[in-house]
Amino acid sequence: MLHGYRWMYTKCREHGLRVRKEDVRLVLKELDPTGVSLRQARRLRRRNYFSKGPNFIWHLDSYDKLKPYGICINGSIDGFSRKIVWLNAYTTNSDPKLIGGYYIEAVQRLGGCPRVVRGDPGTENGHVRGFQRVLVPTNADDPLDSYLEGASTANQRIEYWWRFLRSECVEFWLCLFSDLRDNGSFDGGFLDKSLLQFCCMGLIQDELDDTASVWNAHSIRPSKNLNVPSGRPNVMYALHELYGTRDFLSAVEDEHVHLCKRECTFRLTIPCDPDMFELCNIIMTESHLTPPTDPYQALDLYMHLRDTIRASI
Repeated sequence: MLHGYRWMYTKCREHGLRVRKEDVRLVLKELDPTGVSLRQARRLRRRNYFSKGPNFIWHLDSYDKLKPYGICINGSIDGFSRKIVWLNAYTTNSDPKLIGGYYIEAVQRLGGCPRVVRGDPGTENGHVRGFQRVLVPTNADDPLDSYLEGASTANQRIEYWWRFLRSECVEFWLCLFSDLRDNGSFDGGFLDKSLLQFCCMGLIQDELDDTASVWNAHSIRPSKNLNVPSGRPNVMYALHELYGTRDFLSAVEDEHVHLCKRECTFRLTIPCDPDMFELCNIIMTESHLTPPTDPYQALDLYMHLRDTIRASI
């Protein structure tokens, strides 16, 4: 039983049961003494995570902390090894065709797809859901659906990793962009978002790639959950024999992959609106400027482009 006596009392009243709150408390204490003790101690009962092996389940999600500034991040992590499958920044993470493209790129790179994908029920995952169910159809011998949906907060693996990403990478950019906004140099409009995308998208993607690379090579400490292995994600992913399991990567038909690929959208090589990209390059050429190599150069370029464009409007 999950409810405290106050919540249960309210439910009883809503269903027409005239009971005293004290009576509900006493009944719950008899029926669920363990739950009462845990609630009194304010301790959460967490489910123990379990993944059978590499590529048994991929966790998919979008990260929106930088979205107000026009930088949208999407990623996927392998549930067993915690290896990052993809981690991409782009102008949107709401287009199901784009998220489907991330998935198909990973499938082609690895030569197969996972047994299960776990994602949110949002529309942005619609193409991945369809692709996964086509590539790994459910059969009578194994009724487990190849795509699982649930609340973002319950998507344990990727939600934990987002906290790591914020502390190791995103927090710096958040502070940088917040200062721009607080100083009146960012209004959230199309122009300012496009300029930040032009100046910072490449640097942020490089930092995401570096963060994922370091994570995949770092050593994960042993867990109290005996079902969760410890070690380096790259090693756990590639050398599954050391952990007494197997690779669950599902072979896919090339024909099916190509059919799915036709329904995808892939990131352009330019980081922002094409017209804004062309305009920014013209201004940089006229001003004899070069692409930024660090965040502070990127902000200087942003301010120069912003002032120049706004002066001509």
